Amino acid sequence: MYDLDTRKRAVALVAHGRSLNAVSKQTGISRASIRAWLIRIEPLPRIRAQARPCPRCLPRPSAPADPASYAYLLGLYLGDGCVSPQKRGGYQLRIACADAWPGLIDQCRAAVEAVRPEDPVWILQRQGCVAVTSYSRHWLCMFPQHGGGMKHTRPIVLESWQQDIVDAHPWEFLRGLIHSDGCRNMNWTTRVVRGERKRYEYPRYWFTNVSDDIRRLYTDTLDTVGVEWRHCTRAGRPYNISVARRASVALLDAHIGPKY
Repeated sequence: MYDLDTRKRAVALVAHGRSLNAVSKQTGISRASIRAWLIRIEPLPRIRAQARPCPRCLPRPSAPADPASYAYLLGLYLGDGCVSPQKRGGYQLRIACADAWPGLIDQCRAAVEAVRPEDPVWILQRQGCVAVTSYSRHWLCMFPQHGGGMKHTRPIVLESWQQDIVDAHPWEFLRGLIHSDGCRNMNWTTRVVRGERKRYEYPRYWFTNVSDDIRRLYTDTLDTVGVEWRHCTRAGRPYNISVARRASVALLDAHIGPKY
């Protein structure tokens, strides 16, 4: 597919008296393409392929075609996502991603496209962040946890088919949760060694979410992959989950790593 400027340059060469053969040799474009552009220079509009049926709407509902991508997207949705009904019908999925992590934005977009390849994805710039957005009549089928109000004000429970996906792809689910509401940073402490106080630094993974149910989904999944964790209460608020033991941090480094 050649862009419009390339098409115009090739047609201009023909208009100045160059033969199709000469223009083809100069530009590397086939004579058939140049001949077609003499008739119509604008690219033909892309025709979207017929959408496949939603796997959750079939007489025998099934899991999404790419369960690993769905597990990652589910983690992102539970952290920083929402599903909103639209006036024209259907639903809009919106995942907020910080500008500071362009790699996360790319991964989020790829996951949305993998779960619903029939539906276009938009990147909408907001102050300090972007919203990875997609419209479909079936996002509610993909995320039945949708409801009125904030997530921490209502129960968040996975359906059996969602739990099966999380059980099969726990690291992808954890990656989505950490990429949305978690981070990897360097913590520090001091110890007295031979009468001298020394400072030690060590890596730690944090996950912070106000919803008790979402934190429980996170810690239950950590348990299944053998990662040790503990609650960390700050200012009387038990919203933080810490992973600091060396072996557990190494596991998360191998499968998650820092944001980028």
